[in-house]
Amino acid sequence: MRLDKFLKVSRLIKRRTLAKEVSDQGRITINGIQAKASTNVKVGDELTVRFGQRVVTVKIEKLQETTRKEEAAGMYTTIKDERIPEEF
Repeated sequence: MRLDKFLKVSRLIKRRTLAKEVSDQGRITINGIQAKASTNVKVGDELTVRFGQRVVTVKIEKLQETTRKEEAAGMYTTIKDERIPEEF
């Protein structure tokens, strides 16, 4: 499954176009390697996503083409969710 589609289906990022923009800006890594929107993800991969002042690291548990809102969080396990202190 493509990275941008996984981010949308799992609801880590709300819209696929936004997921594409974030990955094209170099703010997502898969297993420590910078990823593009078209990069394929698989079960067991570790994603690190930088959202402004937050860095979220998740492990992919399962892949689904579509999912309901209640089941979306089951597609991944959050490993780390940390804030980056602002620099002046």
